[in-house]
Amino acid sequence: MANILIIGEHDGKTLNQATLKCVTCAKTLPEAHITIALLGADTGVVAAQAAQAQGVSKVVRVDRAENAHALAATFAPQIAALAASYTHVFGPSTSFGKDLMPRVAALLDAPQVSDLMSIESAYRFRRPIYAGNAIVTVEADPARKLIATVRVASFEAAPGGGNAAIESVSLDVALPAHTRYIGVRSAKTDRPDLQTASKVVSGGRALGSAENFNLLYSFADKIGAAVGASRAAVDAGYARNEMQVGQTGKIISPEMYIAIGISGAIQHLTGIKDARTIVAINKDAEAPIFEVADVGLVGDLFQIMPELERLVGG
Repeated sequence: MANILIIGEHDGKTLNQATLKCVTCAKTLPEAHITIALLGADTGVVAAQAAQAQGVSKVVRVDRAENAHALAATFAPQIAALAASYTHVFGPSTSFGKDLMPRVAALLDAPQVSDLMSIESAYRFRRPIYAGNAIVTVEADPARKLIATVRVASFEAAPGGGNAAIESVSLDVALPAHTRYIGVRSAKTDRPDLQTASKVVSGGRALGSAENFNLLYSFADKIGAAVGASRAAVDAGYARNEMQVGQTGKIISPEMYIAIGISGAIQHLTGIKDARTIVAINKDAEAPIFEVADVGLVGDLFQIMPELERLVGG
């Protein structure tokens, strides 16, 4: 039986959908027994949400003041202690998981498999390489504990309706003093989270300026979409770094992805290949983005966007 520990990602109030996608991945393992671990100062609300995920047997709360902020250096030794009785430890391939899981693997002297996209057996997996241009099958040693990050773009979120037991645990673990929380600065937005949004509107360098990105923000607000950007737009200073979609940005899998003024470099396409429907707007009819788009519109975005916004209720 696969005894799987999933490290839950949350903000203290809401469980990140990436955690539920890890549950879906874990459920494909033979005879999977799934536990979600939540570290924080007070994880009661989030634990109740996690307990509703179908396929989860137990939710473990690790509440202590030091866990108020998600620091990998603080979380890792606690997870290493908590993982003693588990065969697999999964985390999402988000910024949170990519920062945390390698530390856990190092502390446990265990192998890590990154970006799981499908499972063939308890220790045999498929994952993308070369910017998603090839898929490799990897096999881990079944005699050792396995640490892995799950490529959340490859899985749907586990549905609700479950009723897992919730347990609070206290870990006697010495926490490092060399890393401490100082503060956080992040842009405030009421728009959906880029990595979990069902609709995403992204802009490229063709927008020409940060001010022109307001066209995207206005349209996205009308349709309830998150806003992303190509690396070229980010490098040009038109959009913030956390908005970048692609190989060196965020890998996403929305129901609809609308690319506006994005040519479609392979590095960008890597980040959107799992989108259900891709819509492209570009004045260059030969732009590579049209090769992967389900719907393509050739034209000047500065004429098309105001008309689209009017049609959706603007």
